Amino acid sequence: MMSFGLIDTFFVSLLGTEPLAAISFTFPVTFTVISLNIGLGIGTSAIIGKLQGSRELSESKNYATGSLMLSTLLVGTLALIGYFTIEPIFTLLNASPTLLPYIRDYMSLWYASSIFLSLPMVGNSVLRACGDTRTPSIVMATVGGLNALLDPLFIFGAGPVPAMGIKGAALATLLAWMVGAVWILYLLAVKRNLILPRLLSLLELKAISGDILKIGLPAAGANMLTPIAGGVMTAVVASYGAEAVAAWGVGSRMESIASIVVLALSMTLPPFISQNVGANRFDRVHSAYMVSLKFVLFWQLFVFVVMWVCSGWIAVAFTSEPEVSRLIQLFLMIVPLGYGMQGIIILTNSSLNAMHHPLSALALSVIRLFVFFVPISIAGSYFFGLTGLYWGTVVANIAMATVSFVVFKNTLSVFKQEQHAT
Repeated sequence: MMSFGLIDTFFVSLLGTEPLAAISFTFPVTFTVISLNIGLGIGTSAIIGKLQGSRELSESKNYATGSLMLSTLLVGTLALIGYFTIEPIFTLLNASPTLLPYIRDYMSLWYASSIFLSLPMVGNSVLRACGDTRTPSIVMATVGGLNALLDPLFIFGAGPVPAMGIKGAALATLLAWMVGAVWILYLLAVKRNLILPRLLSLLELKAISGDILKIGLPAAGANMLTPIAGGVMTAVVASYGAEAVAAWGVGSRMESIASIVVLALSMTLPPFISQNVGANRFDRVHSAYMVSLKFVLFWQLFVFVVMWVCSGWIAVAFTSEPEVSRLIQLFLMIVPLGYGMQGIIILTNSSLNAMHHPLSALALSVIRLFVFFVPISIAGSYFFGLTGLYWGTVVANIAMATVSFVVFKNTLSVFKQEQHAT
């Protein structure tokens, strides 16, 4: 999933600084749409997993079908709104008039691809809830590989295929997700028989949607806050010029890849926690949470060292512009230091969702982004320039990780007290 943005960014960077800056501006917007899918996937997984565990297989099919329909409708609506507001939204993000044509070329097709993206993302949540984590990996890896093959073909052209520039990157994404959508529907409907062979009626969809959205909307909202804050930060970075925005975009894509192990844990830890909360085994909940946090801290420290050592090579791989290269390297030598603490934040939020406390997770996301991340980073930028902004993200992650840890411990303590009371 993360490879799409990174690969698009890499090939577009070969077109020059302006196209690279343009695709960097799109990240907060594209991640907003992706966040909606993530939230719907969390709600779907929680409900389908419970139904599968209680062997209510017929009801599980109804919810799986409804979740796919709901995600398509909601993402389609969001994409339609986005398509007709490309210029005002990106102008608000401080994109210059010279970058808007590039942004329009990319986003006009990307919005279409987001509708097809919703099917494999939510469909994979159904598979994981039914105990299959291998097939979703195969689907995502294959579709990501297809995108990587199509990117240079459409961006630079070959034979009868014309060079489309940044628009070619969006077309590659569209075709790749179309393949993913067809594939996941075949798996769910034909091979696994996990969804109904028909669409739900309006009344059926309405009844099912409420349960999915009860968990999915707070989770989606928590995820959507990240790109909103990212949009604010992009606007701040834009005051330093197109080179700074280009570097920020590359750094953000690298952050997604650097956090991939944390994100994997955030999808595998919640089912474990949910099962043990249901069994009143809070000792195992605490043990799993603590072991995961310790691992993440050591792992992300290793990732920081690797990125610090390789920062120069990574920067050169993405650009030949000396100033952009310098700023990418600066990003990679500072910001990844806070990734371990960011891992604690991510795992705490996913654990709270698993414990059926989605509003607590949402509240933590609001605090993280708008009490710590944005204000501290802007303050760092004001006093120490772009270097201060980078260090501000590290300080914000440390502060928020501390708050997240305390909230989880208090929540678990309440569960234990309720158990003793009963």
